[in-house]
Amino acid sequence: MVRWTLITNHGAVLLAIARHARIKALDIAEETGLTERTIRRIIADLIAEGYVTTKREGGINRYALNPDQTLRRPEMQDKKVRDFIELCSTTTEQKGD
Repeated sequence: MVRWTLITNHGAVLLAIARHARIKALDIAEETGLTERTIRRIIADLIAEGYVTTKREGGINRYALNPDQTLRRPEMQDKKVRDFIELCSTTTEQKGD
Protein backbone atom coordinates (compact mmCIF):
# COMPACT_ATOMS: atom_id res chain seq x y z
CA MET A 1 0.00 0.00 0.00
CA VAL A 2 1.27 3.47 -0.88
CA ARG A 3 1.74 5.71 2.13
CA TRP A 4 0.61 9.33 1.88
CA THR A 5 0.13 12.28 4.20
CA LEU A 6 -2.56 14.92 4.41
CA ILE A 7 -0.12 17.80 4.95
CA THR A 8 2.49 18.33 2.21
CA ASN A 9 6.19 18.61 2.99
CA HIS A 10 5.96 22.36 2.38
CA GLY A 11 3.09 22.58 4.86
CA ALA A 12 5.02 20.55 7.45
CA VAL A 13 8.06 22.84 7.12
CA LEU A 14 5.84 25.92 7.37
CA LEU A 15 4.32 24.53 10.58
CA ALA A 16 7.76 23.76 12.03
CA ILE A 17 8.85 27.34 11.33
CA ALA A 18 5.62 28.64 12.89
CA ARG A 19 6.42 26.72 16.09
CA HIS A 20 10.13 27.67 16.21
CA ALA A 21 11.24 30.96 14.63
CA ARG A 22 14.87 30.13 15.44
CA ILE A 23 15.39 26.64 14.10
CA LYS A 24 18.07 24.96 12.04
CA ALA A 25 17.29 23.10 8.83
CA LEU A 26 18.74 19.99 10.47
CA ASP A 27 16.25 20.32 13.35
CA ILE A 28 13.36 20.69 10.90
CA ALA A 29 14.65 17.60 9.07
CA GLU A 30 14.63 15.61 12.30
CA GLU A 31 11.15 16.86 13.20
CA THR A 32 9.65 16.09 9.79
CA GLY A 33 11.63 13.01 8.78
CA LEU A 34 12.88 14.72 5.61
CA THR A 35 16.50 15.22 4.57
CA GLU A 36 18.26 18.47 5.37
CA ARG A 37 18.78 19.04 1.64
CA THR A 38 15.02 18.72 1.05
CA ILE A 39 14.32 21.13 3.92
CA ARG A 40 16.69 23.73 2.45
CA ARG A 41 14.98 23.44 -0.95
CA ILE A 42 11.53 23.79 0.62
CA ILE A 43 12.62 26.82 2.67
CA ALA A 44 13.98 28.40 -0.53
CA ASP A 45 10.59 27.76 -2.19
CA LEU A 46 8.73 29.30 0.76
CA ILE A 47 11.00 32.36 0.69
CA ALA A 48 10.67 32.75 -3.10
CA GLU A 49 6.86 32.68 -2.86
CA GLY A 50 6.73 35.16 0.04
CA TYR A 51 5.56 32.74 2.74
CA VAL A 52 8.73 33.13 4.82
CA THR A 53 11.47 35.70 5.29
CA THR A 54 14.82 34.95 6.84
CA LYS A 55 17.45 36.86 8.78
CA ARG A 56 20.82 35.49 9.81
CA GLU A 57 21.55 35.70 13.57
CA GLY A 58 24.94 34.23 14.36
CA GLY A 59 24.92 30.62 13.22
CA ILE A 60 21.15 30.32 13.04
CA ASN A 61 18.58 31.67 10.61
CA ARG A 62 15.62 33.44 12.15
CA TYR A 63 12.48 32.87 10.12
CA ALA A 64 9.32 34.93 10.03
CA LEU A 65 6.07 33.81 8.46
CA ASN A 66 3.99 36.12 6.33
CA PRO A 67 0.60 35.42 7.97
CA ASP A 68 -1.26 37.37 5.27
CA GLN A 69 0.06 35.30 2.36
CA THR A 70 -2.78 33.40 0.73
CA LEU A 71 -2.73 29.65 0.23
CA ARG A 72 -1.82 28.45 -3.26
CA ARG A 73 -4.64 26.01 -3.99
CA PRO A 74 -7.07 27.82 -6.30
CA GLU A 75 -10.12 26.87 -4.22
CA MET A 76 -8.40 28.06 -1.01
CA GLN A 77 -6.99 31.40 -2.13
CA ASP A 78 -9.41 33.17 0.19
CA LYS A 79 -7.56 31.54 3.13
CA LYS A 80 -4.33 32.87 4.58
CA VAL A 81 -1.27 31.28 6.18
CA ARG A 82 -2.57 32.38 9.60
CA ASP A 83 -5.75 30.32 8.98
CA PHE A 84 -3.68 27.22 8.17
CA ILE A 85 -1.45 27.70 11.24
CA GLU A 86 -4.46 28.30 13.51
CA LEU A 87 -6.23 25.21 12.21
CA CYS A 88 -3.20 22.99 12.77
CA SER A 89 -2.46 24.52 16.17
CA THR A 90 -6.03 24.06 17.34
CA THR A 91 -5.99 20.45 16.19
CA THR A 92 -2.71 19.79 18.02
CA GLU A 93 -3.96 21.38 21.25
CA GLN A 94 -7.19 19.37 21.19
CA LYS A 95 -5.25 16.14 20.71
CA GLY A 96 -4.42 15.98 24.42
CA ASP A 97 -8.05 16.41 25.55
